[in-house]
Amino acid sequence: MREIYKRKYFVILILLFITPLMASFECRNAESRAPDKDKQTGSTVKGDTSKIPPGLKRLLSAYPDFLERADENHLYWKDGTSMIYDDGVQKTFEEKLDNADLEDMMFQEYTPGPDWDEPPAENFEPGRMRCDAFFSKMYGTTKSEVQANLVTITWSPSGDRVQVSSVNGVDSKMKEVAKELLSLEEKYLKYVKKTAGTFNYRKIAGTNRMSTHSYGISIDINTAYSDYWQWDKSMTYKNRIPMAVVEVFERHGFIWGGKWYHYDTMHFEYRPELLN
Repeated sequence: MREIYKRKYFVILILLFITPLMASFECRNAESRAPDKDKQTGSTVKGDTSKIPPGLKRLLSAYPDFLERADENHLYWKDGTSMIYDDGVQKTFEEKLDNADLEDMMFQEYTPGPDWDEPPAENFEPGRMRCDAFFSKMYGTTKSEVQANLVTITWSPSGDRVQVSSVNGVDSKMKEVAKELLSLEEKYLKYVKKTAGTFNYRKIAGTNRMSTHSYGISIDINTAYSDYWQWDKSMTYKNRIPMAVVEVFERHGFIWGGKWYHYDTMHFEYRPELLN
C-alpha cells in the first residue's frame, strides 16, 4: 500500500511540472497561428496582400479614418460594408465618367509638381473620373448630411469666410494652403485673393454626376485668371495659373483641374489618394 502512495505522489509531481510547460507551449502555438495584421490599418488581412491592387493600397493610406482593409477586388470599410474595386465592365471614356468604379477612378496617374506632360493628352484627366458612391459615403449622401460636417474658415489671402468639410481634416488642410499661399511673392496673390466658391451642393452641369463642391472638398480660385474647357469650345489647352500656386495645393492633398485634358484651371479638390 505504501508503494502505491509513493507512485501516485510521483505522478502528481510530474503533472504539476509538465502542465505549465504545456500551457506555455499552447499559448505560443496559438500566437503563431493568429492571422497576420495589416501593418498600416492594424486590421486582419485576408488573402495574399501582394495581390491587392496599388490603387486600393493608396485608398487605404489616404483615408484611414474610414477604410479598414482590402483584398484582391474589395475595399472594406470600418462600418462593416464593402465596395467592389473593379466591376469588370469594359467602358468607353464617357461611360467611365458617368459610372466610374474605384478602379476607373484610380486608373490614371496624377503627376504632382511642374514635371508633367503639358498639355494633357486627349482624355487624360486623373481625378476627373470619380466613384460618387465612395465620396458620398464619406462626406454625406444628402445636402443636409454634408452640411452637418461643414465648418467655416477664413480664406486668409482675402479674409473671406468659406465653408469646407471637416471630414478627413479637409478644413485644416485648406487652412494650411491659405497660410502657405500668403508666404508666396506678392505677384502670386492676385490668383487666389478672390475665390469662386467652395461648398455648393449640385450636379456638374449637363450631367448626373455630383460635383466635388457638393462635398465641401473643393475650391475655385480667381476666375479672372482662369481657363475652362467649357468656355473655350475649341479644346485648345490654356492656362494662366502659376505652378507656384498649384504646388502649394498639391503639397496639402489637393489635385488641380489644370492637369486635365478637359481643363479647369480654377479648380482644386482634396484627393490625397492620387498624391500619396
